[in-house]
Amino acid sequence: QEQLVESGGDSVQAGGSLKLSCTVSGGIFNGNCIGWFRLGPRNWREYVAGIDGDGARSHGDSVRGRFTVSKDKSKNILYLEMTSLRPDDSGTYYCVAGGRYCSKRPGDFNHWGQGTQVTVSS
Repeated sequence: QEQLVESGGDSVQAGGSLKLSCTVSGGIFNGNCIGWFRLGPRNWREYVAGIDGDGARSHGDSVRGRFTVSKDKSKNILYLEMTSLRPDDSGTYYCVAGGRYCSKRPGDFNHWGQGTQVTVSS
């Protein structure tokens, strides 16, 4: 049974907005970093944003000021609100969990969702 399930990916125009959601199992949701990575055409997994086990939020340099990560603890849902989207934001967005603090290294996360596709057209 899936522990992290993403939804909300879509095709949008540059400058547009999109909101992603991830439903996380309760055992993973509490006490761990839960966040987002993305895989673009350059074949590297980039840290996007996350919330650590203590509730501290962080955002990657390329998305800070445009994307906002949040969570609904009562529903075990992680969100990523994306605005001012650019073509280079395109890629597969993965919901991840693992460790108390949010790492920017993909290998530090042992729980990954299936991914949701975001395509930004110019």
